[in-house]
Amino acid sequence: MKTGDIVFRGASKSELSSAINDVTQTAKKNTYTHMGICEVINDKIFVYHSDLGKGVVRESLEDFYKPDEATDYSVDLYRIKTISNKQIASAITKARALINKPYNVTYILEDEGFYCSEYIYELFKNDSVFKLEPMTFKNPKTKTFHDGWVKHYNNLGIAIPEGKLGCNPNGMASSENLEFIGKIN
Repeated sequence: MKTGDIVFRGASKSELSSAINDVTQTAKKNTYTHMGICEVINDKIFVYHSDLGKGVVRESLEDFYKPDEATDYSVDLYRIKTISNKQIASAITKARALINKPYNVTYILEDEGFYCSEYIYELFKNDSVFKLEPMTFKNPKTKTFHDGWVKHYNNLGIAIPEGKLGCNPNGMASSENLEFIGKIN
């Protein structure tokens, strides 16, 4: 693993994880619902990521693998194909500067904080590694809003931001700018 590598965590059994995965499937059939960026310091691997309930944090790779006692996650490693060491250093500097920012529970880019993929997008925004796409919260089979998202946005008291620009782990893992390196757990 190298500093600047991107790690993607598979879906868990939580309602929000299921809602994310169900509506963001790609042609590659990824099942990712969380992601972060690695930094290697003296052979120890850290992951910067934005997690629900924590906000933006830096944790050991082991803590990223298994954020709770109940669930085993699969974690896959990707590398940005063409990026300079200077661009990676800039992304890590930004990653550090954003620690302790809140999690963006609305998934609306303009709102305070960062959801996981928004955080990674922000780190590489000036490098055009990832693209924003219109978001959908609809079940692809029924073409109606996914029950998990209906409940989430009802609890927030706001409209579902269908069609607003955003990003998600499955879509970002499908980027032509990333190379799959392999499973790491």
